[in-house]
Amino acid sequence: MWKNRLYTPLSTVLRRTLRSFPQHFTPHITILPRLHRASPPFAPSSLARLQFFGKTFCSKPSLETCWVCRAAPHSAPFLVCDSCRCIQPVDASVDYFQIFGMERKYDLEGENLEGKYKGWQKKLHPDLVHSKSQKERDFAADQSARVIDAYRTLSKPLSRGIYLLKLYGVEIDEEQTISDPELLAEIMDIREDVEDASNSEALNLILSQMQEKMQNWSNAFSHAFQSQNFEEAKLAIRRMTYYTRVIDEVVKKL
Repeated sequence: MWKNRLYTPLSTVLRRTLRSFPQHFTPHITILPRLHRASPPFAPSSLARLQFFGKTFCSKPSLETCWVCRAAPHSAPFLVCDSCRCIQPVDASVDYFQIFGMERKYDLEGENLEGKYKGWQKKLHPDLVHSKSQKERDFAADQSARVIDAYRTLSKPLSRGIYLLKLYGVEIDEEQTISDPELLAEIMDIREDVEDASNSEALNLILSQMQEKMQNWSNAFSHAFQSQNFEEAKLAIRRMTYYTRVIDEVVKKL
């Protein structure tokens, strides 16, 4: 008989224990945000905190560690180990803004994007690890290529805007044909002007006009994006796309 008592199932013990609590008792669970460098509306990961009788038990997420020395990262993004300086494999969950330690925003004035890019290249360039293992050389090539792509994407207003919208789940069809009659007529007139331009002075005048239009629509995108008016933001991107193509045509002809 005493053996049966010793081997009472855990589920039975829990049921008996819970019956001993007052009927109004319920464990209180709260979800608290973990500190994260990203800006809304991207929801950061959360820490679950379970509270019983005023005591808090917190489940901490496991950190990634260096594949060589197993040290935990001191800061994000974890591209290079702070302890052994080994280059880490690419983490696709880290977006281009996080690579450069910036918020997800359109206006990057004062962010020194070029300086941050050069700083990463001094750490990640494949030539710097030519004596290391093939595995680390491969990691260096992948990380360096991703940093280059991140810099090229964020350094131009059009590609930066498209990338931002994609982060928000808004896809842009860059090959979509013009359906706006007003825009279609404007683009056709501009291209005729480019074809008829016989000297650099005329081309530079068109170039200046297109750059002004680009700036105006870049500002329009910025305002629409800040207010999360994605339809207006997409309209601005379409305008910027066609003005960029005209600018490219003018520059080739100069």
